[in-house]
Amino acid sequence: MLDRTLLRVSRSSRIKRLITRAPITSAVVERFVAGEDADDAVAATRRLSGEGLRVTIDHLGEDTTDRAHADTVVAAYLHLLQRLHQAGLTDWAEVSVKLSALGQQLTDGEQIARENAEKICVAARAAGTTVTLDMEDHTTTDSTLGILRELRADFPDTGAVVQAYLRRTEGDCRDLATAGSRVRLCKGAYHEPESVAFHDQVEIDLSYVRCLKVLMEGPGYPMLATHDPRLVKIGQRVATDNGRSLDSYEFQMLYGIRPTEQHRLADLGHRMRVYIPYGTDWYGYLVRRLAERPANLAFFARALATKS
Repeated sequence: MLDRTLLRVSRSSRIKRLITRAPITSAVVERFVAGEDADDAVAATRRLSGEGLRVTIDHLGEDTTDRAHADTVVAAYLHLLQRLHQAGLTDWAEVSVKLSALGQQLTDGEQIARENAEKICVAARAAGTTVTLDMEDHTTTDSTLGILRELRADFPDTGAVVQAYLRRTEGDCRDLATAGSRVRLCKGAYHEPESVAFHDQVEIDLSYVRCLKVLMEGPGYPMLATHDPRLVKIGQRVATDNGRSLDSYEFQMLYGIRPTEQHRLADLGHRMRVYIPYGTDWYGYLVRRLAERPANLAFFARALATKS
């Protein structure tokens, strides 16, 4: 019921006007979203890199319904990469891309999304950085991994994302844990049927640890996306058990979530990367995150209440 209500809220222009004009809203947005344009994302990247934190940047705008909109998203990424290069920040920053924003759901969507992703990969290579393909709901997993395989033929450093709450993910990790493979492991945020995903938090955590071990034992580059202090400690221990150097894996957290912990890990010598969203679609981004898993509502509330 809550997820349907939130989705209706995300589509209501009247409610959007009320929320975006509320005094508290700007504080919420500034906490979790870098801003609305590339200059805002570059400014946030410059600040975080100066603090020893790496960055991956997501241009908001997932609801692509036509080819023209997909082209607009590609243009936004090309402009962002150019700005990052001009600012000398590509040693610290890469980009994260949702294939749905590149046209994956359109007629002939796989081909359109692959071609658009390739354009972004070309620009990223020219700028001196990399691209990671974000994962979305389970109906797109096979398509996303298929496009990833094709891109890696020419761009082997293209990053993958897997979600521990999906029952299939441990197997996907075994397939992806190869030399040179960058893999971001997260818990997952979408509301999925129990037939394909674990719903119990303990089961999700256990799956995360199993997947983490598979990635750490392989020759690839694990990227552990978690704010859970228990999983951070387990990640550190498993990395040590596998003789991994601090530059052979990294931790990732969302912009605005547990910044004190982000700095603590960086100060210990870990690679710590912050996931920065930016764009004019921040309203839809925040509301959809809540709708996908209502537990996110408490998560964001806790993040607002503390800076640790």
